[in-house]
Amino acid sequence: MALVTHHQIQKFHQDGFLVLEHFFTPEECDSMREQIQGIIAEMEVPPHCRTEFSTKEGEQLQAQGSSDYFLTSGDKIRFFFEKGVLDERGNFLIPKERSVSKIGHALHAHDPVFKQITHSPKVQELGRKLGLERPVVVQSMYIFKQPGIGGEVTPHQDATFLHTEPLGRVMGFWIALEDATQENGCLWFIPGSHTNGITRRMVRAASGASTCVEFVGSEPTYDDSQFIPVPISKGGLILIHGEVVHKSELNSSEFSRHVFTFHIMEAKDTSWSKENWLQPTPELPFPPLYT
Repeated sequence: MALVTHHQIQKFHQDGFLVLEHFFTPEECDSMREQIQGIIAEMEVPPHCRTEFSTKEGEQLQAQGSSDYFLTSGDKIRFFFEKGVLDERGNFLIPKERSVSKIGHALHAHDPVFKQITHSPKVQELGRKLGLERPVVVQSMYIFKQPGIGGEVTPHQDATFLHTEPLGRVMGFWIALEDATQENGCLWFIPGSHTNGITRRMVRAASGASTCVEFVGSEPTYDDSQFIPVPISKGGLILIHGEVVHKSELNSSEFSRHVFTFHIMEAKDTSWSKENWLQPTPELPFPPLYT
C-alpha cells in the first residue's frame, strides 16, 4: 500500500471522498470475514424478533423492543436483519448468515480483529496525514449487502445521524471486504456536495414518544445525474466526509458486498450532539484512534 500523497488529501477536501485502492491486504479482509462468520455462528436472535402475538399492543411492544435494542447498541455488538427473513417466532426463513443486514455498533471496541484493523498503524498514519489531532472512534458496522435482498440506501449525509458542533468533524472509513461493483451495490457520490452543510437531522425523540428517533428538516431531492458510481476492489478504502451526499443501490446480483466501516470524530474543539441517537457510555467512552 502506497502512502497517501498530498495530492490525494487535496482531492479528498475537493470531492468530499477519497478512494484508496488496496489499502488493506486480502488477508486482512479475509480475517474480518472469518471473524464475522464466527460471530454469526454464536448469534442469538434478539427477543424483540420473537414476538408471536400480533395484537396492536404486541406490535407496539415489539416496536419499542426493537427501538430500545437499536438505541442501546452503541457500545455493544448487535444484529440487524433484512426484512422478511424471520417468521413471527424468530425462526430463520433463509440461512441465517444470509439474513443479517448489519452488525453494529461497537465491533471496534469489543472484537480483537476489528479493533486491530480500526487502530492499525496505517489507519493511524492516515489520520495524521489528514491533520487529525484527537480523533476518536464513535461507531463501527459490518454491512453485508446480501445478494438479491441487500436493500438500497437512499441519498444521505452521515452528519444527519452523527451531528457535531461545528460540522465537518466526522469522517467515515469504508473498507471493501470483497469487490464492490455497480452490480452488487457499490457507493455513489455527488462530488463536492460536502460544502453546503446539512438539511436534515435524526435526533432522539422525547421519552414517551412512539418512535425512538425522529427527523428534523428534510432531505432535498437530489438530481440523479449528479451521482457518480465509485466501484472499488477488495481491500480498498473509501474515506467519506461527514457531509458528502452518497447512496447505494439494491444488490440485485448473486454476490454479497461485505464491508467494515467505522466513523471517527476530531474531538479537539468539537462537541458531540446530545441529541444524536448514538451516545458515549460510561462503559464505552469514544476511544482515541491513536494508541
